[in-house]
Amino acid sequence: MANSDTIAAIATPPGRGGIGVIRISGADLKDFSKTLLGKSPIPRQAMLQSFLDAEGRVIDQGIALFFPAPYSYTGEDVLELQGHGGPAIQSLLLNQCLIAGARLAQPGEFTLRAYLNNKIDLIQAESVADLIEANTYEAARCATNSLRGDFSKKIEGLVNMLTELRMFIEATINFPEDNIGDLPLSPIEEKLRQIDTQFKQIFQTAQQGKILKEGIRIVLAGEPNVGKSSLLNQLAEDDVAIVTEIPGTTRDVIERTITIEGIAIHIIDTAGLRETSDIVERKGIERTHAAIKNAHMIVWVMDISQRSPSTEAETMYSIPADIPRITVHNKIDLINESARIKQHSNSTTVNLSAKTGAGIDLLRKEILAISGWRHSTEGLFTARQRHLEALTMAQAHLNSARTFIAHESQLELLAEDLRLSQLALSSITGEFTADDLLGEIFSHFCIGK
Repeated sequence: MANSDTIAAIATPPGRGGIGVIRISGADLKDFSKTLLGKSPIPRQAMLQSFLDAEGRVIDQGIALFFPAPYSYTGEDVLELQGHGGPAIQSLLLNQCLIAGARLAQPGEFTLRAYLNNKIDLIQAESVADLIEANTYEAARCATNSLRGDFSKKIEGLVNMLTELRMFIEATINFPEDNIGDLPLSPIEEKLRQIDTQFKQIFQTAQQGKILKEGIRIVLAGEPNVGKSSLLNQLAEDDVAIVTEIPGTTRDVIERTITIEGIAIHIIDTAGLRETSDIVERKGIERTHAAIKNAHMIVWVMDISQRSPSTEAETMYSIPADIPRITVHNKIDLINESARIKQHSNSTTVNLSAKTGAGIDLLRKEILAISGWRHSTEGLFTARQRHLEALTMAQAHLNSARTFIAHESQLELLAEDLRLSQLALSSITGEFTADDLLGEIFSHFCIGK
């Protein structure tokens, strides 16, 4: 992405609306503004203006806002034209911007320029997209916390602690003749413990933020006619799936997103697992296996009134061992049992009725418990998988550094691991970030942002 070009894009959603916004950003927009407005706009003042074509004819009339560099979103000159929101008039005005010398902005390019011009760091840039995509109030609030810099400040605090420790260790290594010391090892160990405590707190919060941002992907799986579709309808509080007594009614995956305590729960109902010669049903079963592999959690549904241990043993093999699982014993209404939850050493069973709704609240609470949700959004920020991976890498180097404390002759190795830990942390905020990662991150933004 060339950072010297003037770029333009429609910043409002597609379709008709009362207002449509065209955003332009570039190194110097004074002459560009004269072409479109007939005069230079007054900085940071809303002006009622006619928007002109190349021959000086009026295309539209609306509000012009000019933000000169560096006091703008991108850090460059930014011009916003707020006109009428019809698709035709917006397209005509955008085309005039291109004729005047701008090019069409790529996805996320305005925010990328804000990052490149040090207006925001990479975490804050990502939080812009997270805020736009947030499906719940809680997710939006946490994205706002990240945009405000809460996550960045925590990472910066860790980096500063590592920098301070590295400073003393490397001074000892590089200037032994200055008698800076033989560093006492116990203070180093104490400092590493403090850093480790901070790491764990931030990692736990980041995990919560990832859950809040992405939600939890849950697959309802089991044999045919055990009540998976009825359970989906109960959780969604709507008739999402067709329910009949005929085994194999569900032949494709059906997905519905619900909200539990502000967390987006993506529930996927699947075809029942069994041996079949039906080509269509077999295709649905293949999709069931694919959905299971991509799930964050499996809710394995069984008919408690007809459950057979041998059948259970034959079908449970299809769930990967590393995916958390809740076993649901459905149809308790047929045997006059009460709803309850049973905790085992490495599994959980919920007895419920998808027909009457008894025990559904128990299942909802257990889903949140197994996912690791802590029932509070206070102090949270949104986080992504790359953030967790970078934190994990930084933690691994910190653990490695601890192994070299006992031997003063290995202080160079200790210092190197601290440097690598700091480097991994800096990649989160974008201080050291590969260009291909930037391309991947900003390609998922909408055009105009």
